[in-house]
Amino acid sequence: MTSKSYKHVFGPVPSRRLGMSLGVDLLVPKTCSLDCVYCESGKTTALTIERKEYIPADNIIAELDDHLRFKPQLDHVTFSGWGEPVLSPALPKVVSYLKNRYPFYKIALLTNGTLFFLEQARKDVLDVDLIIASLDAVSQEVFKRLNRPHPSLDPDRIIQGLVDLRKEFNHELWLEIFIVPGVNDTDKELRLLSKSVKHIGADKIQINSLDRPGTESWVKKPEKSDLERIQSYFDCHSYIGTETNRGVGASHQSVPDESLIFNLIKRRPCTLADLMKSTGLSKENLEESLERLVSDHKIYSEVMERGLFYKSI
Repeated sequence: MTSKSYKHVFGPVPSRRLGMSLGVDLLVPKTCSLDCVYCESGKTTALTIERKEYIPADNIIAELDDHLRFKPQLDHVTFSGWGEPVLSPALPKVVSYLKNRYPFYKIALLTNGTLFFLEQARKDVLDVDLIIASLDAVSQEVFKRLNRPHPSLDPDRIIQGLVDLRKEFNHELWLEIFIVPGVNDTDKELRLLSKSVKHIGADKIQINSLDRPGTESWVKKPEKSDLERIQSYFDCHSYIGTETNRGVGASHQSVPDESLIFNLIKRRPCTLADLMKSTGLSKENLEESLERLVSDHKIYSEVMERGLFYKSI
């Protein structure tokens, strides 16, 4: 069954890390504490560290109830989307509701890791099953160039927040290092990252790179040999991120819900194959819908190494 289009719940989408993942977005576009050059959701328009309820928790819970009443097969319900989920104090309210009402679903949090120097932010995430936090740079120079942070943030404060989180969080904690060639792949920066990663003590370290169009066109994907060299700086818990091939299965819906398709593309660029995995719709049905969305000037296409991507205008 293909999902309805919602404002705050999207997917399920095939994730490189989480299998089939139902996305939950707690924010309005594009609200984040960073403005990363590689971000697939586009440029940050509200650069902030202010924690407030951008979307009422009850609105998000209502959409989750509507979707999850069908008991879809999911690997995770994942807090992600337009920006940094930890900015929203609605996060623990929604997590608590999911744990009580739908305890058979694993809950994941994708976070840039910048706010865990705040004690309350750490308390708010203690009940999720998996946290994947980013750490792309340790030196101030590289951090500013790559992540373009809110002025109040600095790498030392962020790293200490992650160290404190590891002490308090009793579930899986992974770190993601996103490699941008020519920026954070120098020997100096990689040694600093390796030292900080050991200090944090995460369960896994993912070495990731560009898979969809980033915010800045100059960001490129590293060569496989370069990623293997970079991985050598880290211990046996590190690995190079790859795509998942799992999908949702065939859909029985004969007419595609174009608002659903647009909702997926609006949050992150998608290939035709991505959309087939996410929706279960046939290639022919999706191609017709994509052509209409292009002709209506809602989306456009861009060729990348992994294929033709559709992006929202």
